[in-house]
Amino acid sequence: MIPRYTRPEMASIWEPQTRFKIWFEIEAHAADALAELGTIPKEAARTVWAKAKNATFDVARIDEIERETKHDVIAFLTHLAEIVGPEARFVHQGMTSSDVLDTCLNVQLTRAADLLLADLDKVLAALKKRAFEHKMTTTIGRSHGIHAEPVTFGLKLAYAYAEFSRAKERLIAARKEVATCAISGAVGTFAQIDPRVEEHVAKAMGLVPEPISTQVIPRDRHAMYFSTLGVIASSVERIAVEIRHMQRTEVLEAEEFFSEGQKGSSAMPHKRNPVLSENLTGLSRMVRAYVTPALENVVLWHERDISHSSAERMMGPDATVTLDFALVRLAGLIDKLLVYPANMQKNLDRLGGLVHSQRVLLALTQKGASREDAYKLVQRNAMPVWRGEGDFLQLLKQDAEVKKYLTDAEIEEQFDLAYHLKHVDTIFKRVFGES
Repeated sequence: MIPRYTRPEMASIWEPQTRFKIWFEIEAHAADALAELGTIPKEAARTVWAKAKNATFDVARIDEIERETKHDVIAFLTHLAEIVGPEARFVHQGMTSSDVLDTCLNVQLTRAADLLLADLDKVLAALKKRAFEHKMTTTIGRSHGIHAEPVTFGLKLAYAYAEFSRAKERLIAARKEVATCAISGAVGTFAQIDPRVEEHVAKAMGLVPEPISTQVIPRDRHAMYFSTLGVIASSVERIAVEIRHMQRTEVLEAEEFFSEGQKGSSAMPHKRNPVLSENLTGLSRMVRAYVTPALENVVLWHERDISHSSAERMMGPDATVTLDFALVRLAGLIDKLLVYPANMQKNLDRLGGLVHSQRVLLALTQKGASREDAYKLVQRNAMPVWRGEGDFLQLLKQDAEVKKYLTDAEIEEQFDLAYHLKHVDTIFKRVFGES
């Protein structure tokens, strides 16, 4: 985790103290269930809670023990025994390290998902607000980076809103998929511990029992979780790249907010750079970088190995912390985005009406011209306009072959900008509902 790109709410989920607190809760809830089953004394379970529930675990002490034991869970249990006393011998009865580690990881991932879902709500709120603000702000649509036909800036934001709505649905599903608990003992057979202990711990920790674990919770669940984060990161980058393009000097249809006292370049005082959008592109790359190891972690030897462990110690905090930061940054960027409708109109007019070429093409076919002939007629009048050698409307009016099919009035009718916007309301209703 890099402090520059870390928000404290998400970082706290991955702090050692939080992790040890979750480990303790797993062990203590398991002790409660074992006590109810008569496996350990009830007084022992009560003592575990009484002496350690409000304890601050000594991270340095646990690290010291681990340097000797070379085992993190044993180091924790040894430290817990120092706090609890003799009754600690009843902790971890019939359990294996993965019961604690995997269940804890899934608790952390579900908590992280809850924060990310709240972040997505911020992004969606910003997109919806600005989309309605610019619902009918006309701008040029581009394909291959080249002027195509008119759209509205509101539609551009509506595209993103729909995409992040899907992202939210996927993350809800990924959270549910990873929210499982395994307290099944060595190789997952429950030979040394009753399945009812797992059921109790799962309920207490806000999880559900893993139907079948092999000492580890199956990593296809985690692969789906991190893949979902990767897709969300790609959606972040998609809109970030759109903004970066729109802020280019030659385009300048929208621009990141530039605060008082902000500096764009150490060398050139005039610069106003899209640094937030560029930052989002970089952060998105890092989140996606963790998708491949998550997929590779699915493949473990037999009932378990720990080849997944080192990767998860990095990818768990890094991917969630980075995406959390990126989503909050994106929400702020959209909320404060500067939009320039006059420049949008100026760019829309740059090609001298060529954006209406398809309408002219279709009008010619409606009047009897073959599609092939109509295409040739429209294209031969469009190409000079590309070279700056005339106005599309006037060239069409001067083309005798075009005039065989269309009157001047009929040609002019095809240049109505409002024609392209007649279904904006329909699209908005599909995306945002009737609101």
